[in-house]
Amino acid sequence: MNSSLILRTGTRALVPVFLLVAILVLLRGHNEPGGGFIGGLLAAICVALYEKAFGVDEARRWLRLPPMTIAGIGLAAALLGGLWGVVEHGMFLTGVWPLYEYGPDGWTGWPVGSVLLFDTGVFLVVVGVVAAILFALEEAGIPEDRPEDGEEHS
Repeated sequence: MNSSLILRTGTRALVPVFLLVAILVLLRGHNEPGGGFIGGLLAAICVALYEKAFGVDEARRWLRLPPMTIAGIGLAAALLGGLWGVVEHGMFLTGVWPLYEYGPDGWTGWPVGSVLLFDTGVFLVVVGVVAAILFALEEAGIPEDRPEDGEEHS
């Protein structure tokens, strides 16, 4: 891969910041704008940036799991989040908050439940699918022996 030193250095600095922002957007999504889809797109930017800076093979190693495996885990988590509502309330995608209750002092506990599980699943699906598409497009890209623009074709 012939990327610039500036791009590689900038990627090492920006990817952790982008991932942190992606996770923050994911976590605030069920109460405010954001959530799994937007957070997943922000995390997919990290994958794209890493791939452009270091190449497809290095980006695959950085992800540690194949992109479609990540998407499959995300789909399973999203379905689990939806089925949790069926088990507790008899309806698919109904929010369940087992650690969050209303008492005499107001709301107490952690606002963690089926909605966060569903959003995390969507996050992983988006990252996995975007990475798979990006890698497939990059691997099917321009052949190395193709003449550059402005050169004569033989």
